[in-house]
Amino acid sequence: MTTCPPVRIVLADDERMVRTALRAILSAEPDLEVVGEAATGAEAVSVVRELRPDVVLMDVRMPEIDGIRATEQILATLDDPPRIVVVTTFENDSYVYDALRAGAAGFLLKRSEADALVQAVRLVSHTDTLLFPSAVRALAAEHARAYPAPPPWVARLTGRESDVLRLMAQGLTNAEIARRMEVGPATVKSHVAAVLAKTGTRDRTQAVIAAYEAGFMNAR
Repeated sequence: MTTCPPVRIVLADDERMVRTALRAILSAEPDLEVVGEAATGAEAVSVVRELRPDVVLMDVRMPEIDGIRATEQILATLDDPPRIVVVTTFENDSYVYDALRAGAAGFLLKRSEADALVQAVRLVSHTDTLLFPSAVRALAAEHARAYPAPPPWVARLTGRESDVLRLMAQGLTNAEIARRMEVGPATVKSHVAAVLAKTGTRDRTQAVIAAYEAGFMNAR
């Protein structure tokens, strides 16, 4: 029986106690491995470039450069970047929204239960679903910087692609979308790829953010 290698994680937070607590929770799981830590945004970029983890838990407010800039630099300079999850105190923080716009895959509250933390890391590393979709939708709706007119990509989406984007925003996986639309998984995967390409986004989270900013989610 083949065993999958553990998910490799880097912790980036300027508070040592937070990093220690996160390490204790994650290291207790046999399929998760904390391979590095960083106390500043600049250090996070350096550590991630060196260790190439699968997931980064990134504090949004850190010295030198914040988690937003660190996220941008990591995603812009690595060919196969890790999934970055913002860890924050306040879920409606505009910094969190900016981090999602910069390419973070989702966010976690620092007060989250240990099980929620572990599940979130597994989710972003192994599946194609949206992390905490209702929270992402609420944040997007509150902080979206609306365009004065819909961007050109809205008109370029086909009907099927529009349907897929709305289902992505609900947090459905490709398999769930396939069942809902009564098509094959390969067809959904193709539609998702087209949605990301047309919206100019990296992943599902950014696509949902773009959809809210464009007013797409309110249009029919």
